[in-house]
Amino acid sequence: MRALALAGAIVASAFVNAAEPYPAKVIRMIVPYSPGGTGDNIGRAVGAKLGEFLGQQVIIDNRPGAGGNIGAEATVRAAPDGYTVVMAATSLASNPALQRKMPFDPLKDLVPVSGCCEVPIIVVVHPSLPMKDIKEFVAYAKAYPGKLTYASSGIGTSSHLAAELFRVQTGIDMLHAPYKTDALAMPDLLSGQVPVMFMFQTAALPQVRAGRLRALAVSTAQRSPLAPELPTLLESGIADVDVPSWYTLLLPARTPADIAERLKSELKRVAANREFIEQLAKQAIEVQMLAPGEYAVYLKGEIDKWANVVRKNGIRID
Repeated sequence: MRALALAGAIVASAFVNAAEPYPAKVIRMIVPYSPGGTGDNIGRAVGAKLGEFLGQQVIIDNRPGAGGNIGAEATVRAAPDGYTVVMAATSLASNPALQRKMPFDPLKDLVPVSGCCEVPIIVVVHPSLPMKDIKEFVAYAKAYPGKLTYASSGIGTSSHLAAELFRVQTGIDMLHAPYKTDALAMPDLLSGQVPVMFMFQTAALPQVRAGRLRALAVSTAQRSPLAPELPTLLESGIADVDVPSWYTLLLPARTPADIAERLKSELKRVAANREFIEQLAKQAIEVQMLAPGEYAVYLKGEIDKWANVVRKNGIRID
């Protein structure tokens, strides 16, 4: 009898635990980038405010490597119970074209909670170059094919792919000088040794406002509210180059819909929080919410777009 009673208590306890409202324990947010970078800063800001609204701690687990694939794959393999999420970025869409062997399918193995933030890419040049806008930049590049060299934060990164998309759309010829990060590219950019870069707004604006670099345009469909004086590439006459660096929160596939809905609801609160918006604005990061359904369509479009750019330019990172 005692054994039966004990077994019954265990079953009852398990039932109660299973019925506990979400979240009942710490949530792990995987950030597939190194500490201190833009992706990490966004993940920590979102995690802190999300934890506050959920009433449960959100811890950050940095898993850098393979263009974000290591962290994303760890999420794919985690239990689909809402206690592991990933703050992924643009590389989630470009990696399928850049890497021959993807360990997962972004469209099938992950489900979006919502788009969250974006960082426009700004076309910057060294002040020694004569162009003052994008039309003059394209005219100069066509007059002197192969003379301009542009820096990027690495082969296959957003800054590289944005420049390549721009190059395809305009038909210009530029040389590519890849660096490992924006920070490593900066000395050569500021000295004029490599005078062009498609640079994240977070790194570009301080240098532009100090007069060390000249900004020509932003890569997004609309002007950045943090730099409203800069025209978009579309306004400058360049079609189909809408290239923000975006960040989004995703869950493993098969996560229960009610859990995904709770996270979406709380993330929406985070995105509307003035303290959160101002915190990111100080780092030149924009809050940009996309509903899960909209984001799924957007991600598919991004995968197709970058596959086309990668194919046309023969870009590989493996």
